[in-house]
Amino acid sequence: MVETVPAGSAAAVDRAAAALGAGGVVLAPTDTVYGLAVAPDDGRAVDRLFAIKRRPVVRTLPVMVARRGQLSGLGVVVTAAAERLIASAFVPGPLTIALGFSGGGRPEWLDGRGEMAFRIPDDPFMLALLARIGPLFVTSANIHGQRTRQTVDEIVPRLAFAPDLAVDGGARETVPSTLVNCAVDPPLVEREGAAPRAAVEALLA
Repeated sequence: MVETVPAGSAAAVDRAAAALGAGGVVLAPTDTVYGLAVAPDDGRAVDRLFAIKRRPVVRTLPVMVARRGQLSGLGVVVTAAAERLIASAFVPGPLTIALGFSGGGRPEWLDGRGEMAFRIPDDPFMLALLARIGPLFVTSANIHGQRTRQTVDEIVPRLAFAPDLAVDGGARETVPSTLVNCAVDPPLVEREGAAPRAAVEALLA
């Protein structure tokens, strides 16, 4: 059985931060689907995340941050289009934005990548956790290629092995975020999810 803590409990952020700091994989609620989170600068934790999802290691992982300011120091180029999206009603919320990189200044855990997709989730637990410990790799809590389930009890048995901690926020929707690539010109909606394509494209027009 995986250790589980309610998302609304006073200890939830402390327990999750401790697990991540110890190199653990944490199953946590977001404002869309449940996600699996790890500290991005912990190579062993990242390897375990790929293993728990049976995900090909050649695929890059998305990043979650608590606020716009946490993008500083990641070496990304925040374009005018990205700034409009960040200032929209979809952020915090179900909008993932891919950015390119400047000439340098990125952390080692982003070396070799041509883009970085990030999201600011509209979820009190995740925002508090991200504000506490900084950016995290967070990816959907499912075996690669399979659909994401709604509850912790449904998700854990279907993973390759159990995460180190589960934060239970109740049932979640299974619709992912909408993904917009702002590393290309013009920006491109690459996946429609919870944020409607038409509304996002209107912001980019």
